[in-house]
Amino acid sequence: MVVKVYGPAYASPKRVIVCLIEKQIEFETVPVDLVKGENKNPEYLKLQPFGSLPVIQDGDFTLYESRAIIRYYAEKYKSQGTTDLLGRTIEERGLVEQWLEVEAHNFHPPIYQMTTQILFFAKRGLPADENLIKESEEKLGKVLDVYEERLSKSKYLAGDFFSLADLSHLPFTQYLVGPMEKEYMIRDRKHVSAWWDDISNRPSWKKVLELY
Repeated sequence: MVVKVYGPAYASPKRVIVCLIEKQIEFETVPVDLVKGENKNPEYLKLQPFGSLPVIQDGDFTLYESRAIIRYYAEKYKSQGTTDLLGRTIEERGLVEQWLEVEAHNFHPPIYQMTTQILFFAKRGLPADENLIKESEEKLGKVLDVYEERLSKSKYLAGDFFSLADLSHLPFTQYLVGPMEKEYMIRDRKHVSAWWDDISNRPSWKKVLELY
């Protein structure tokens, strides 16, 4: 059964797509245009009542929230593709989950604010809140300082293996170093910079960027 992923042009669905590629799972995509409000159409709201992206359909099974989806597929196809995305031991699993939570609650809020203000408001012709951008950048910098300390001791966030914790950072960090033109936030931190070079050069992520 081919997995159907909604909204591939946006960052959170890309988190799912890169996981599916790592796990060698066949998928197809369904475009959803947020600017046109297609995520508020009744048919879409039947799949995702909050109107957010992404949603996957896997046969009769529907699931939303990107981090829930990547956990689901990493567990369901544990022995397929990249096998250590959740870790090999219960301790490694704990660290993967810890850093996934850090990404969701510490890293994501400020980088999401920056993405919204700098990229999406501009696309809609709306003025950006420069104070909010500055405040969000300062918050993100403090988070990246914690990452710098962690990555001075291990190659990846959860240890010496690439996991969902690293993978989950790919889409929004790509916005940061690319269209937001704030690559210095990564490059000013030696270990974060090396980590980013490693994870962003994985064939799976390069494939996502080629496709979408």
